[in-house]
Amino acid sequence: MLQSTVTIEQTANFLKLLGDKTRLTIVGMLKQRECCVCELQEVFDISQPSISQHLRKLKDAGLVKEERRGQWIYYSLNPENELYGLIDPILQHVPDLKDKIEIINKSNPTLRCGC
Repeated sequence: MLQSTVTIEQTANFLKLLGDKTRLTIVGMLKQRECCVCELQEVFDISQPSISQHLRKLKDAGLVKEERRGQWIYYSLNPENELYGLIDPILQHVPDLKDKIEIINKSNPTLRCGC
């Protein structure tokens, strides 16, 4: 069995991040597709700065990465994160998020932000 280089503190911080229902939902959605802040705002009843704060925390932990395309920044999960393998087992216990993805697809059918 391979020895993990991840510390108990890193794992605890990772689980704390996902202990917030908004961040857990964001991670679940990013597992299915990349999103920009305005697309996530379509799903959550919170302000754009609040969504950005959640994404910043996920990014600071290395769980999420961003890619700038023109004036828009798209967020996706970072598979290079050492704790990435914990995401699927955790998401198995989260209700299906297809309805939330559908909200985004209906509001932005081109899948490219034009907000």
